[in-house]
Amino acid sequence: MEKVMELSHVTKVLSKRRVLDDISFYVPKGSIMGFLGPNGAGKTTTIRVFTGLISCSGEVRINNISIKEKRHAVENIGAIVENPIFFNYMSGEKNLKALAILDNIEKESINKRIEEVINIVGLKGREKDKVKNYSLGMKQRLGIAQALLNNPKLLILDEPTNGLDPIGIKELRDLILKLNKEKGITVFISSHLLDELQKICTDFIVINNGKIIKQGTKEEFLNYGLKDNLEETFINIMTGGK
Repeated sequence: MEKVMELSHVTKVLSKRRVLDDISFYVPKGSIMGFLGPNGAGKTTTIRVFTGLISCSGEVRINNISIKEKRHAVENIGAIVENPIFFNYMSGEKNLKALAILDNIEKESINKRIEEVINIVGLKGREKDKVKNYSLGMKQRLGIAQALLNNPKLLILDEPTNGLDPIGIKELRDLILKLNKEKGITVFISSHLLDELQKICTDFIVINNGKIIKQGTKEEFLNYGLKDNLEETFINIMTGGK
């Protein structure tokens, strides 16, 4: 099995508290990995660790390259951690261009790549509108376009459905499936909307109190305790079957 990302014995201490406690897991190439856990379990800290935003003990490898040894390994990751940030009085297209320049994308390739990601996320025809006039769903798609600029192999989404209405949630779901199936991008997604994750994910990881307590395929999760519903399975895992 090819692993696009692997964490080995990762620990993170904040304010004398072990927010992550010797965690190890991997993300198979081509998967859509759902990252589950209650509030305060360590999900966002874990994402910040493997995107290189904060340091840790242990090892993080992206495409079998340690990010401690070679920082450029994180260039294979596109991420939305919490809410994406935009210049609201600039167009979506100009926001992408500003980030592309900061990301050191080759000058002669910038316009072509921006056009590509605009088409991928479904913003064609609205790319010249100011971001202040975008709906929340459109802003999320623009955020994903930003994350795709470097043509990443792994896309990280931290609570991407926050604040979206049912139509926006469906549009985001369809986009994630498109990126995975048509573009071959591995997706790692954290969300509290377990019914949505059940619709799109191939694999799951559960974290609680800074520890990984279960990892497996969708089939293994839904068969756990003879459950066929992810929410019931999650509750069963968290309560030890009580």
